[in-house]
Amino acid sequence: MRKQLLIAGGGIGGLAAALGASRAGWEVRLYERAAEFSEVGAGVQLGPNVVRRLQAWGLQRPLQDVAVFPERLQVRSALTGHELAALPLGTTAVERYGAAYATIHRADLHGLLLAAVGKYTDTQFHLDHAIDRFTDAEGVVTVRTSRGKDVEGDALLGADGLWSRIRTQLLGEQHPRVSGHLAYRALVPQHALPKALRTRHVTAWLGPRLHVVQYPVRRGELQNLVVIVQGPAPNDLENWDHAANGADLETALKGTCTALQQVVRGVVQAGGGWRLWPLCDRPPVRGPNEMAQGVVALLGDAAHPMRPYLAQGAGMAIEDAAELQRALAMHDLDVPLRLRRYALNRWQRNARVQARSTRNGRIFHATGPVRWARDASLRLLGERLLDVPWLYRGDGSSASSL
Repeated sequence: MRKQLLIAGGGIGGLAAALGASRAGWEVRLYERAAEFSEVGAGVQLGPNVVRRLQAWGLQRPLQDVAVFPERLQVRSALTGHELAALPLGTTAVERYGAAYATIHRADLHGLLLAAVGKYTDTQFHLDHAIDRFTDAEGVVTVRTSRGKDVEGDALLGADGLWSRIRTQLLGEQHPRVSGHLAYRALVPQHALPKALRTRHVTAWLGPRLHVVQYPVRRGELQNLVVIVQGPAPNDLENWDHAANGADLETALKGTCTALQQVVRGVVQAGGGWRLWPLCDRPPVRGPNEMAQGVVALLGDAAHPMRPYLAQGAGMAIEDAAELQRALAMHDLDVPLRLRRYALNRWQRNARVQARSTRNGRIFHATGPVRWARDASLRLLGERLLDVPWLYRGDGSSASSL
């Protein structure tokens, strides 16, 4: 009799986990709080470590159809506009790491995962259903849904994000950390921008207490822009997506170079608008028990939310799903041991990425002498500092061909 995995959350991490579990021969029942599948209007970067995983799942063609594979990552000073460093991507990334670097609309990534999972007839989606709580007895997990229904399974996966209810019940009440950083995000059609403001590359602008990232998504048709500044977070943190005031953003960018200010003003001139996301995270994972206990496990932001300064949030969730697939396929082990193996193989890499992401944020937003030293280092050792071999060569899974 096939084992059944219950999944809380139908975002990128939940769908990647559903795909991995289905490939491992498990039945899947996925519960999503929203009444329909949807993803926010924002871009996401996928390093070669993540693109390789998607390719191993047979998703190269659908990824090719919707993503962009930039040839270059460039870092510029937000104060002067001068280029500080650059990293070749494209064929260079393929030669070094076996896959390209991709940029993609979150909805497109979600859509290609949903289509892949939908091909497995033993996978069921329950929309407008949340998992409110669970009990674990004698190797069987029972969940109570928001509709008041009890459902039994062989394992439960919490992929329900930063404010995960599964995490709270498993590990106790632990409020996320408020980072003090605010992300202004926008998506605009490239054709609506002046040619000088369109982009085919990934560009990061570094300034005191701020930085800006821009890159193309959806076959190059859209440009994704993210401006991250330091400031107080809104009171309602659980409502993480807020309408933003463009005037506040312009004030935050006073003192930056004309070229950067033109990029930011181009959003409104092209008919776009800004959304404000307060950034929260948690301390790095401290051990495997923070990712799995018994027949209950956590994945993605439910386990290890991180700041966006290494562009690996979605990537680590997909890597989690790949390792979960490998563990669930160990049919000679009982389920708690499989989940324990999953956690043992993931927690240290996730913790390292969390810590490096936080460190990068301090470097990106440096002021005074630290900023001068950073800029000088980038000019001298640019490509060496921007490349991350330990991250891009690994994928957190010993099952690369699963």
